[in-house]
Amino acid sequence: MKWFIFSIVTLCCWSFSDLFSKMGCADSKDKHSALKMDTAVGVVMGLHAAYTLIFTDVEFSFQTMLTYLPVSLLYISSMTIGYVGLRYIELSISSPICNTSGAIVSIICIIAGMATLVRAQYIAIALVVVGVVGLGIAEMTEDDDLRAARQSKGNYKYAKSVIAILIPIIYCLLDALGTFADSLVLERLDEDAANTSYELTFLLFGIVCFIYVKFIKKDKFFPKKEVPKYVGAAFETVGQLAYIYALADQEHVALSAPIISSYCAVSVIWSRIFLKERLSWKHYICIAITVAGIAIIGFFDP
Repeated sequence: MKWFIFSIVTLCCWSFSDLFSKMGCADSKDKHSALKMDTAVGVVMGLHAAYTLIFTDVEFSFQTMLTYLPVSLLYISSMTIGYVGLRYIELSISSPICNTSGAIVSIICIIAGMATLVRAQYIAIALVVVGVVGLGIAEMTEDDDLRAARQSKGNYKYAKSVIAILIPIIYCLLDALGTFADSLVLERLDEDAANTSYELTFLLFGIVCFIYVKFIKKDKFFPKKEVPKYVGAAFETVGQLAYIYALADQEHVALSAPIISSYCAVSVIWSRIFLKERLSWKHYICIAITVAGIAIIGFFDP
């Protein structure tokens, strides 16, 4: 039963991470909100890495950190791109698109000859593609007056923009490449050591972001605006831990994976409740198709 609890914890944490990251990065006037978010994630992950190194027997070395560096950079790049995108598009749209990276990983594995999928998974990948393409079409063809009307009660307003759709797609591709590279590197690295390497790399990146924003761009950090970023970073880190424990139970991976992968659907619920986001019926149909595809892929994961 532990796998189920950890799966639910991961789902909740990552969906809340989406929500608070959105709150911390959505200000269109703050050009450096994404880099400030990176600083927050770096600090929180750095604290957890320090705890791991001090209080556990993880076998860590700087060679491990260098070996895992390409994977870390792919993940960090994807997250940074994702934070940038939160300034331009509703969380209800960006989260389902970003979470389709699992389908991209499957495609990469098929092309590389590393996996053979069952028929249901091919159908699921097709559903994901249809859902994402449909979201893009719904977003770009929506009437401006209808868009303004549905956003009237929302916390944030967004104009029609190609970049708004491209950014989460770029995130998806980078995250998929990171996951694929991760699967290769972890064949010769300990998972805990790799995770610690990732967290320490993110800490260094966060420090670089802070120096750049604070001392080069002379931008200010306002504590009140930074709180949501650190809350989101905390949920992201705790979710990552729960995710590792959930998937550690190999007998229930086929059940835990679809539960976790559906966190983007919960993000849509939070965005509707807390951010007052309203989408058209076309958006919601495409989101439902995308989430269904993601869940099917996870359910049939061997």
